[in-house]
Amino acid sequence: MRAWIDLTNSPHVLALRPVIATLRDRGWEVEVTARDFAQTLALCRLHGIEHTAIGRHRGGRIAAKALGLASRSTALVRWARTRTRFDLAIGHGSNDVMVAARLLRVPATTTFDYEWATVQHNVNCRLARAVVVPDAIPPARLERYGARGKLRRYPGLKEEYYLADFEPDGAVLDELGLDAARPLVVVRTPPAVSLYHRFENPLFAQVIVRLRADADVQAVVLPRTAEQRAELAAAGGLIVPDRAIDAQSLVAHADLVISAGGTMNREAVALGTPVYTTFGGRLGAVDERLVAEGRLRRLDDPEALDLRRRKDAVQARVRRDPALYAELLTSL
Repeated sequence: MRAWIDLTNSPHVLALRPVIATLRDRGWEVEVTARDFAQTLALCRLHGIEHTAIGRHRGGRIAAKALGLASRSTALVRWARTRTRFDLAIGHGSNDVMVAARLLRVPATTTFDYEWATVQHNVNCRLARAVVVPDAIPPARLERYGARGKLRRYPGLKEEYYLADFEPDGAVLDELGLDAARPLVVVRTPPAVSLYHRFENPLFAQVIVRLRADADVQAVVLPRTAEQRAELAAAGGLIVPDRAIDAQSLVAHADLVISAGGTMNREAVALGTPVYTTFGGRLGAVDERLVAEGRLRRLDDPEALDLRRRKDAVQARVRRDPALYAELLTSL
C-alpha cells in the first residue's frame, strides 16, 4: 500500500509524525509533501521527515487563499503524476491535497480538531472519503460540511497520541540561554493569517506588556511568521527563537503557557503545564470541554496572571496509542 501525506502547517508535522512511522512499520510506502509556511519545512528537517517541498502560503486574504489553493493543488497533481499511483492521501485539514487527490481519483482522508474553520471544511470534508475528528465534536456541527456518514471519531486529544512517546529534553533550556531557577512563560502568537481569526486581538498585546514588565520572568514567544518574529524581536525584553526548536520540551519545562492558537494549548494540557487561551474567536468543542473540565483557562485580565515558579504538573499525563489514530486515518 502507498500513502501520500501532505503537511501544510507547523502543527501537522508533529501530529502526523507517528502516523508516518506507524504506517511504515506496517509495510506501507509513505511519501510526504510539505508547504513552505511558518516552520513546516524546518520541523520536517528537525524530526527527520523526508519530504518534497511544494508551494507556499499566499497570505491571509480570501482571494489570495483561493489562488494558493488552485496553484498548489495543480502543483501537487503534477508531482503525484510522476509517482507510482497512491492508494490513499491524508491531510490535516489540507484542502490542497483533497483537491489534488480528487482530480487524481485517489481516496483521501482529512483530519482536524477545530470545527469552525467553515471555508476550509466545506472543501476538505466534501472531497474526503473519511473525516477523522475528536469525539468531543458533536457530529451535528459537521453535517453542514458534507461529513455525514464519513466520521471516524477518536477519544481524547490528538496531542495525547502524538506525544505518547515524548519525554522532555532539558537541552532546549540551554539552547535558549534560560535559567531553570527563574519563572518561564511560553507564549504563542495569534494565527493572524488564518481565515477563522479575522479580528484584532488586543489581549495578546496586553500579555506581552505584562510579561515585559516583570524583570524576573523569562518570556519565550514563538511567532508564526517572519513578520511576527521581526516585530517581537524589535520590541525587546522577549526571547524570540530565530529557528525551529523543541517546542514541546519547552512547554513541558514552562511554568505557564499562554497561546492564542489551539495546538500549543492542547500540548500544554497533555504535558500537564498550566495554560491560558487568548483566542478571540469561537471556541471549538475540544477547547469547550477542556475549559469545562478546568484543564484550560480563558484569560480575561493579564494582570491576574500568576508568574511564579510552579513545583509540579497540574495533572497526570494521558498517553494514547498513536496506532489507533493511524488506523482511523486509513479505514475508508
